[in-house]
Amino acid sequence: MNKVVLLGRLTKDPEIRYAEGENPVAVGRYTLAVNKRWKREGDTEADFIPCVVFGKAATFAEKYFTKGQMIGIVGRLQVRGWTDRDGNKRRTMEVVVEEQHFAGTRNEQQEPRREPAEDGFYPIDDIEDDDLPF
Repeated sequence: MNKVVLLGRLTKDPEIRYAEGENPVAVGRYTLAVNKRWKREGDTEADFIPCVVFGKAATFAEKYFTKGQMIGIVGRLQVRGWTDRDGNKRRTMEVVVEEQHFAGTRNEQQEPRREPAEDGFYPIDDIEDDDLPF
């Protein structure tokens, strides 16, 4: 089984190009910064995962996704090989995106985490009607 599920932030705006041929297909690329669960001293705090998306999903990503935005993706891992200009064999791994979803808040602003009061309940004096799920 080859299935990848990631939740991370875009490192830059998605880039889109069109494959050459009779029926050009949109090919979008972006990189997700996925936080590591555990970290060794001296390691980076995130892995940077290259992703590729095709067709309408690629044009959707270009139109609606922006740098820093939290997104979730489902796809499969792909390993590609090629020979570079100097004749060296090269390989790369990337996630071929099959599903992509918005995962952050609407305004993508990180609000500070609120602590519960002494009685264990969160204060609701500053919650607006738009924040309620019903």
